[in-house]
Amino acid sequence: MRASAPGAGGDAAAHPETRRPVLSTLSVEVGLRAALAVAVPLVILLVVQRLDLAAYATFGAMTALYGRNEPYRLRIRSVTVGAVVLLLCIALGTVVAALGEPLWLLVPLLLLVVAGGTVLASTFQLLPAQPLFFVFALLVCAAVPTPADEILLRVGLAAATAAFSWLLTMSGWVLRRTGRADGGGIAPFLYKELRRRPGIDRSAVRDPRVWLTAAQNVLGVLIAGGIALAFGLGHAYWAVVSLVAVIPPARAAHSISRSVHRIAGTIVGVGVTALLLFWAPPPLVVIVVIVVCQVVTETLVGRHYGLALVFITPMALSVSYLASPVPLTGLVVDRVLETVLGATVGILLVLVARGVERRAAFGDVGDSGDQRASGDQRASGG
Repeated sequence: MRASAPGAGGDAAAHPETRRPVLSTLSVEVGLRAALAVAVPLVILLVVQRLDLAAYATFGAMTALYGRNEPYRLRIRSVTVGAVVLLLCIALGTVVAALGEPLWLLVPLLLLVVAGGTVLASTFQLLPAQPLFFVFALLVCAAVPTPADEILLRVGLAAATAAFSWLLTMSGWVLRRTGRADGGGIAPFLYKELRRRPGIDRSAVRDPRVWLTAAQNVLGVLIAGGIALAFGLGHAYWAVVSLVAVIPPARAAHSISRSVHRIAGTIVGVGVTALLLFWAPPPLVVIVVIVVCQVVTETLVGRHYGLALVFITPMALSVSYLASPVPLTGLVVDRVLETVLGATVGILLVLVARGVERRAAFGDVGDSGDQRASGDQRASGG
């Protein structure tokens, strides 16, 4: 059963803001918002000499990744859901870090986030459609040493950055209102139609294909994370993140080629990080790298996720480097090994899921979700 998509059809005529072009086919408007969302808080942290808090600012700024190419009456829901879940993951990770990162607490929270994030993304038809950024926020914040008396400071910083990103993401409403085609305001020809129409799909919680994807993620997290811990591969979280990046979104086709693209994107991203950071650049240069990666990620994440990972990876590793500089050689080697581990487990689970789908004959239960996933990819270009 397909959820209705509010605002479809003739609704566009009643809401002229949905017909405005977005600053160009290169998504300049969206890219500038993403740049400001991450650049402003990081520059402030640089000025006050608290770059150790860069992770909280960056993950809060990832609020700007949600609501892409959606009319503003719908975008407000997507961006708010994304911001709230990101902040919840940041807060949980920060508390875990303050308690010394105990596995007995972190593992259940991780499983809850990866399974709950999968179902939530399907229910609210979020784009990005995977729980990758939620998992990232939880695990990175859990890995940053945190004194108990700074929990509120760090979560508060993330909340302030998320609020700033929320305002930036919704700011286009004002620009479109002032850029009407009546000849007044900001050049109306710069904007294109906002085409994506996400609904609330209450059938997602009953869809076996959604739960199959959640089960893939949960099982993969346990296997990849467990192996990484057993072999002492740096921070096991990167194996987990690589695993989540490879698993397709719920209801999407379990394509090996797409999974390989995501593996290649992650490994290439690690190589790009090495090239960018091998000369131990000053913090301002690292901030520029993070900002550029955030902009390109925003442009690509809805079009080609594998290519987006080429930029997501150096963005994440640069944040870690900025917060706690470590020898780059060890960082790159660990990340490559963890990427191969997580991706290998992910590919195996994709193969298993394909077999389960054939035997279980889910039938038409997920067909509308497949169509919607394909449509989201096509409609996410602005």
